[in-house]
Amino acid sequence: MSTVLETEEHQALRAAVAALGKRYGRDYMTSVVRDGAHPRELWTEAAKLGYLGVNLPEEYGGGGGGMAELSIVLEELGAAGSPLLMMVVSPAICGTVIARFGTEAQKQQWLPGLADGSLTMAFGITEPDAGSNSHRITTTARKDGDDWLLTGRKVFVSGVDIADATLIVGRTEDARSGRLKPCLFIVPRDAPGFGRSQIDMELQAPEKQFELVLDDVRLPADTLVGDEDAGLLQLFAGLNPERIMTAAFGIGMGRYALARAVDYAKTRQVWKDPIGSHQAIAHPLAQAHIELELARLMMQKAARLYDDGDDIGAGEAANMAKYAAGEACVKAVDQAVHTLGGNGLTREYGLASLITAARVARIAPVSREMILNYVSHQSLGLPKSY
Repeated sequence: MSTVLETEEHQALRAAVAALGKRYGRDYMTSVVRDGAHPRELWTEAAKLGYLGVNLPEEYGGGGGGMAELSIVLEELGAAGSPLLMMVVSPAICGTVIARFGTEAQKQQWLPGLADGSLTMAFGITEPDAGSNSHRITTTARKDGDDWLLTGRKVFVSGVDIADATLIVGRTEDARSGRLKPCLFIVPRDAPGFGRSQIDMELQAPEKQFELVLDDVRLPADTLVGDEDAGLLQLFAGLNPERIMTAAFGIGMGRYALARAVDYAKTRQVWKDPIGSHQAIAHPLAQAHIELELARLMMQKAARLYDDGDDIGAGEAANMAKYAAGEACVKAVDQAVHTLGGNGLTREYGLASLITAARVARIAPVSREMILNYVSHQSLGLPKSY
């Protein structure tokens, strides 16, 4: 892929991460999934090289960069066949929220570890009865002396089994109006009343999905992140990076699948010429490449706006990038499998498992329909139906 729009530093970062990814590759990730393990070796090495915390402030051990740099890391690891999904959660969402809104004590406690990979944090927002409607979140925090008591349920929370804590989106009652308003709490993994159960997924990924039950989890006052009255601002500060990184995840996966298909189309001969010489094979692959490039441009725009402090502009671009990347990823994987024919469904070629994985970029962390709603209302000014 062309990188002329990027700075020399970004191009160097891209090349270095690509080299790391190549040393691990798809076979490594497949073996990790098969063993029911976690990609600890890759996570540790990426951290040691400074890639995991590239977006976090330098004074807390990070690289001092932003989403532009972190998205490059995830995209290139994905393009090599070994994406680290927890990058979306730990440094991007949780690290960003704590760096922007955390107390000095919270920053000291969490950011160095998130940057060097020794600490991991999960993120819990989705609920069984709320889905995409974050206004229906029922996980509630109530004051008990100086402490908070947190009660509720969360679903589809990635990596809770390896996370040292989970950043939970709950709601507190406004003393003046009685209305519930969003708030974010850091819940340690061993907190009494904090239970988890694994969700049985068809998805083949090293990161497991969990349902959480919080039963009057007692939390000291210093686990509340940021101002009790600015929860919505803090929440969206984490969701824009989440969308940018999901776009990077999808683009990387799409590039991996496309590269496998192109290699195959160059060498596979059924008649006298390689199948890639036939336009019925070549043109759909070219289209997939174009759509991945377009999605990446929007992702770069979103990252730049976010890193420049334009939260509103970044919100629109990040949603568009996530939408475009999800669509491009699914099409690229589908076309790659189709190009290989029967071989596309074999374990040997490693593309069939991506058919399910590619869907993640369309569904999570927000469905494409909700993004279309966002663009309809926010960008086009059309009335809401809900």
